[in-house]
Amino acid sequence: MSPDANTVNATRTSFRIIEVLKRLDGAGVTDVASELDIPKSTVHNHLQTLLEERYVVKAGDTYNVGLRFLELGEFTRNRMDIYETVRPEAETLAEKTGEMVNAAVEEHGQGVYITRHGGQQAVNVDTYAGKRVNLHCTALGKAILAELPEARVDEILDEHGMPERTEHTVTDPDELKAELETVREQGIAYDREERLPGLRCVAAPVVTDGVVAALSVSGPTTRIKGETFHEEIPELLLSAANVVEINMAYS
Repeated sequence: MSPDANTVNATRTSFRIIEVLKRLDGAGVTDVASELDIPKSTVHNHLQTLLEERYVVKAGDTYNVGLRFLELGEFTRNRMDIYETVRPEAETLAEKTGEMVNAAVEEHGQGVYITRHGGQQAVNVDTYAGKRVNLHCTALGKAILAELPEARVDEILDEHGMPERTEHTVTDPDELKAELETVREQGIAYDREERLPGLRCVAAPVVTDGVVAALSVSGPTTRIKGETFHEEIPELLLSAANVVEINMAYS
């Protein structure tokens, strides 16, 4: 996204510093300045301001992202009707499948996980509430993209591209759009090791009064295969998505 003429560079710098702290899992002034190629004095001033406002914490010479962001994130998530409605269905899906169940929404052209529930045999991967992922390489993302206008899909692909995450990632826009047509027809999207090697995922869109979300079940290729991959999990997802849509419509 290109900068707007009315944006404030100092604010942008503060947020870029926060992103560096997150990416490096904590850092000192010198490391942050090196990452962003800006003066150490500038970094120090921003970090001191963020520290005083309780948005970062400091241990020795190392700064890290503070829990103030958790407060803001929880506030944002809890005011979303879709979160409160989708959560019990995600929990039920996790119990029925034994696998990892996620729900996500689209924001600024990326998928954002809003809830995560693990069944008894779920494998731990890198998902967590608040994590952002590209939409083209996940079942959740493709389920969401399939419900968006084509012009919006083009905007998203232009802004974020289609980076190759694994050897199975679809990186051609025409191939992706052909797949999205199938998703629209069947109501089910698939991730065949396209974001993480060894992991398959199935997702269904949830469309409620302009809000587009998606529910997914993911697991290792050794378990998510055959009828489980193509019939059993899709049927459970379609049922769960339908329940969420009905509850949202009449709540």
